[in-house]
Amino acid sequence: MTLNQQRKLKTILTGLFAWTIALVLFFPIFWMFITSFKTELQAISIPPTLFFEPTLENFEIVQERSDYIHHAWNSVVTSFGATILALIIAIPAAYSMAFFPGKRTKDILLWMLSTKMLPAVGVLVPIYILCRDYGLLDSRTALVIIFTLMNLPIVVWMLFSYFKDLPKEILEAARMDGATPWDEVVKVVMPLSVGAISSTALLSIVLCWNEAFWSLNLTASEAAPLTAMIASYSSPEGLFWAKLSAASTLACAPIVIFGWFCQKQLVQGLTFGAVK
Repeated sequence: MTLNQQRKLKTILTGLFAWTIALVLFFPIFWMFITSFKTELQAISIPPTLFFEPTLENFEIVQERSDYIHHAWNSVVTSFGATILALIIAIPAAYSMAFFPGKRTKDILLWMLSTKMLPAVGVLVPIYILCRDYGLLDSRTALVIIFTLMNLPIVVWMLFSYFKDLPKEILEAARMDGATPWDEVVKVVMPLSVGAISSTALLSIVLCWNEAFWSLNLTASEAAPLTAMIASYSSPEGLFWAKLSAASTLACAPIVIFGWFCQKQLVQGLTFGAVK
């Protein structure tokens, strides 16, 4: 076998392996999608029903019972609100640590990352009491604050990893032209980091959108996002698989579509900085 043939074979095998992994990862989403169009009997039938007459009954029931629009709006407000707030805090923090590092910069970054290792249930009681005492239970404000603190270490780390690879000569030239630190951040660093900021924001939005623990424990009905709506289809009588699949499909659809349109920025951002 020649060298060119070996390269072609390696390319084909790599492609087949990648497609296999992609199909395995995508299969649960595909199965959830087709199950949402089944009846409850078809959804739990063994062996699984592969050929059936699709029905929209489950989606109608989800909308009537759960008010999908209300929960979706809560998810949008909390996810985008927390992401914007996290970026407002993280961009100056990452800028200062990347361009003006101190003796404790690495220690601070490691400490921030270590907070992600703490189980959320370990701080549930004090956070619940604080929300209760300040009247923030079942409010979007509480979720925005919690989601911001939850994702802030990741956002800071990703932006820091990219900022530190920016040419420092550009900032030095800006300072010689009389730029203030604020001008450096707004007019130099941010325009050069649009891809990194976009990918970081998208990751933060996805993490906020999928967060269920705090949504279930800090909300009831008024501020409940889509994750809480999905959990409502689990009852002592069992799981309503068809309706649960319909609710999950409706919950996943907006963020999947949003990610599809933002895939260029996501790929661009993830190819440098945090995973460089």
